[in-house]
Amino acid sequence: MTALPTSGDAAFSFARWRAGDSRAMDDLVREMTPVLWHIARSYSVSASVAEDVVQATWLALVRKHDTIEDPAAVAGWLTTTVRREAWRAAQRARRSVSDDDLERRMPPAASVEDEVVGREEEQSLWRAVHELDERCRRLLRVVAFAVRPDYENLAVQLDMPVGSIGPTRSRCLTKLKKLLQYSRIGRDSSPM
Repeated sequence: MTALPTSGDAAFSFARWRAGDSRAMDDLVREMTPVLWHIARSYSVSASVAEDVVQATWLALVRKHDTIEDPAAVAGWLTTTVRREAWRAAQRARRSVSDDDLERRMPPAASVEDEVVGREEEQSLWRAVHELDERCRRLLRVVAFAVRPDYENLAVQLDMPVGSIGPTRSRCLTKLKKLLQYSRIGRDSSPM
C-alpha cells in the first residue's frame, strides 16, 4: 500500500521543479495525482470527467506556478483547484442532464393543422364571449386575466355585491359553455 504524500513531499518536489529539475514534476504528479483523483471523484463525476478535471488541475499549475510564493502551499493550491474544477464539471453535467430531461419532456412541435384548429377554437371562444351580455363579458375578462382579481373593485365596477361575483361568474361560464357547444354542433354538422 502506497503512503499518502505529505505537503512536505509535494513542497520539496515543487521547489525542485521550479529550480529547474524537470524530473521533480514527475515526482509531484506521482505524489499528488491519487489525492486529486479521489477529490475529483468525490463530486460524483464520471471517471473520464475526473481524468479531465485532474488534467486541468495540472495544466493550471503549470500555467500559474509563479503565483505560488511558498512551495509548502502547493498541495493546498492543487486540492483547492481540483475541488473548483470538479465542482464546475459536476454543475455542467447536471445542467446537461437537466437540458436533456427538458428536451424529452417538451411536447412535440404543433403541426400546421393543429395550429389552424387551435386558432379556429380560439376564434370560436371569442365569438361566444361576444355573444354574452356586457356584465358577463366584463366579469369573465377580469377573472380570466387577473391572477388574483380584486373582488371589491370588481363589485364597484359591475355595480354588484361582492358575494354575488362567484355565483354570477358561474352562471356566465355556464352560458359560455352552452354557446361553445352550440357553435361546435353547428360546425360539426356543416357540409364540407
